[in-house]
Amino acid sequence: MMTYRAFLSCILLLFTWLASGNLMAQDSSEGLRQEESEDYFKKWLDEDVKYIITDEEQSVFKALTTEDERERFVEQFWYRRDPDPRTMENEFKEEHYRRIAYANERFQSGVAGWTTDRGRIYITHGPPDQIIAYPSGGRYIRKPEEGGGATATYPFEVWRYRHIEGMYDQEIELEFVDASWAGQYKLVMDPDEKDALMRVPLAGYTLAESLGLAKKMDRPYFQPGMRGRYPLVLPRAIDSPFARYERLVQVQNAEPIRYTDLREIVNVDMSFDPLPFEARTDYFSIDQDRVLVPITVEVENKDLSFELNGGLHQTKLAVYGIVTSITNRVITEFDEDLSLGFTDDQLSGALQRRSSYQRLLLLDRKMRYRLDLVVKDTNSGNVGVTRLGLAPPSYTEGKLTASSLVLSDVIVPMQDSNAQEMMFVLGDIKVRPSVKNSFGVENPLGLYLQLYELGIDQSTQSPSIETHYEIIRGGETVVEVTGGDLEGLRVYTDQRAALIKVLPTDQLEPGRYQLRVEVRDLINGGTVEETQEFLLVASSPGASAPSG
Repeated sequence: MMTYRAFLSCILLLFTWLASGNLMAQDSSEGLRQEESEDYFKKWLDEDVKYIITDEEQSVFKALTTEDERERFVEQFWYRRDPDPRTMENEFKEEHYRRIAYANERFQSGVAGWTTDRGRIYITHGPPDQIIAYPSGGRYIRKPEEGGGATATYPFEVWRYRHIEGMYDQEIELEFVDASWAGQYKLVMDPDEKDALMRVPLAGYTLAESLGLAKKMDRPYFQPGMRGRYPLVLPRAIDSPFARYERLVQVQNAEPIRYTDLREIVNVDMSFDPLPFEARTDYFSIDQDRVLVPITVEVENKDLSFELNGGLHQTKLAVYGIVTSITNRVITEFDEDLSLGFTDDQLSGALQRRSSYQRLLLLDRKMRYRLDLVVKDTNSGNVGVTRLGLAPPSYTEGKLTASSLVLSDVIVPMQDSNAQEMMFVLGDIKVRPSVKNSFGVENPLGLYLQLYELGIDQSTQSPSIETHYEIIRGGETVVEVTGGDLEGLRVYTDQRAALIKVLPTDQLEPGRYQLRVEVRDLINGGTVEETQEFLLVASSPGASAPSG
């Protein structure tokens, strides 16, 4: 009979075996995922973009070490070639994969169509303007520049391009010959390679050979020294061996990148160390038809490149944005050059801070939009790109509603009459949003919220509200503030007011929290509630705004 100790030993052994199996399965699964990822990027480089990637891009890609870096590279690779970044589709990418599919269907011959010479040229340069095909070869009368006379040929094709952008402005011809009769057309330099009788005595003569003025061994492409002296040939400059060789090499190279800018306004240089930045959008009602949409961009100063100029460490940013409708109609565009400058004493502290930029857009609230943003560090050439959807909320007339809830460490009244021209200004209040909603525990947490359609007491001509603020962590309320007066409420019209509040955070530990704001209209009885996640960190040096 099994003893208790033996029973425990068996249970322990079984548990160890199961745990080992789980770990092995987990390791195997993780290894499989990594292998699949490596296979994907290897296929992308060696097959998908083999003919269109430049040598420089290929070198950079091979030097990348992480999956995230490779994914960013692939995204930027296609973005740089997008002929119209304003649209959701990347027309270049779609056309490229269409060409691959066509090549695989049309040019396969025992090997995948994309690997053939015709497949390569088709994928790289697209369909030719004209194809002259001799699929069965047979009798052929040479052109005057080929020496005239009749011969028999292997199957061959002549592809004519009126021009190839960035390579040839004039018409070029490319010949593909199937000397194996197996459908494996090869791109050739020598027009005599299609001549099936080239090495057959007493047949396939040129006009000069039939008159006894030359021999087959004298043909120009076998004897370059005979070029220009081979009789009865009408030579063209483009038919010289050197011109043909140059053409043969060039057409097999990747086309130069044609789309190196975004709408030809902000130059998007190739950068495989992209400039990271954060962006956020907020919505404020103007009337029943329009909304004000502040676009706020924030970048870490440590990610910028500074150059010493006139005693200041300076950096310059170019910001470009384009808003399009869902039907790809351009609604508005904006671009701005911004600069920051710091002395030697200021630089170390500045590198710990962030820089913010804001642009105000006035949009139709009944439409949906797409925003493309490009931020470029003009010193280093690093570029950041992002795309955001803009979906203005609906506001019901006669019902209490609210704007976006904005969290900020800078909320100050504006006394300057030119305040409307400054960034971060909403009405008569300067509100600089924290794009990442990150705050230092030593700084108060400021909030800004616009309220619409508040009831007005006819005797006092003022609204009457009750506010409730909660800071929540892990489902538990750690700060709670309730107010019944109008402190912090700035009334602009009977349809618009702004609620401003500063909440202390110095007693809170660093971590992630949720802010909940509830406002109840004591006159009309409506209630609105807004929530926002935020992060408290041990120290936050804040943000600065670059100058235009």
